[in-house]
Amino acid sequence: MPKAKGKTRKQKFGYNVNRKRLNRNARRKAAPRIECSHIRHAWDRTKSVRQNLAEMGLAMDPNKAVPFRKRKVKPMEVDMEERPKELVRKPYVLNDLEAEASLPEKKGNTLSRDLIDYVRYMVENHGEDYKNKKMEVE
Repeated sequence: MPKAKGKTRKQKFGYNVNRKRLNRNARRKAAPRIECSHIRHAWDRTKSVRQNLAEMGLAMDPNKAVPFRKRKVKPMEVDMEERPKELVRKPYVLNDLEAEASLPEKKGNTLSRDLIDYVRYMVENHGEDYKNKKMEVE
């Protein structure tokens, strides 16, 4: 099938385009990578950050999530009207985060295998003599 006239033309290199700036601006405008896998899989790109977090049961602003009001007069029972809670459509994200947080933390303060072998060697050869003493020549 023939192509439309004028649609095929040689690609020309744009010498006046700064490729470094172009790539940097593209990286800046791109959405950041979400590190948490639970949140990343449930994320909807068509919605805002606030809407996404509200659907997962998370708060964007902790100050607004747990309001702290200073009142001198105690409110009456009639005045206590709870605002409607936002609908949590993705509760599995919150459940997964809670389950991951409740796991025991792995101890990361162990020494390397080489260092343990070196210390064992030094203790076997020198015992508890850890002070730096000069060698006595007989």
